[in-house]
Amino acid sequence: MGVNGIDQMLGDLRVMTAKASGATVPAVEVGAAQQPDFAALLRSSLDQVNQAQMQSRELQQQFELGNPDTNLQDVMVSLQKASLSFETMVQVRNKLVSAYQEIMNIQV
Repeated sequence: MGVNGIDQMLGDLRVMTAKASGATVPAVEVGAAQQPDFAALLRSSLDQVNQAQMQSRELQQQFELGNPDTNLQDVMVSLQKASLSFETMVQVRNKLVSAYQEIMNIQV
């Protein structure tokens, strides 16, 4: 898979993530030569996972305290979203570590 294919896939993933979270999808020029900042992208992903976990924890606490505006379905969906995002982050980390190890084993 070439660099263009990876960039296209990352763009598609960003659009799907934005749609799933209810955020507005930023317009991107077709053919714009942007170099994605990997560190910023990784930090953003980690922040989103952290935010999902904090939101889930907040809903769980609200439900435990008996807040009438919080129902069990919302709490369970939030917990599942947080769990899924964390598991995805762990898998990405595993792939990054594997890629790093493979690069380090290349004979120069």
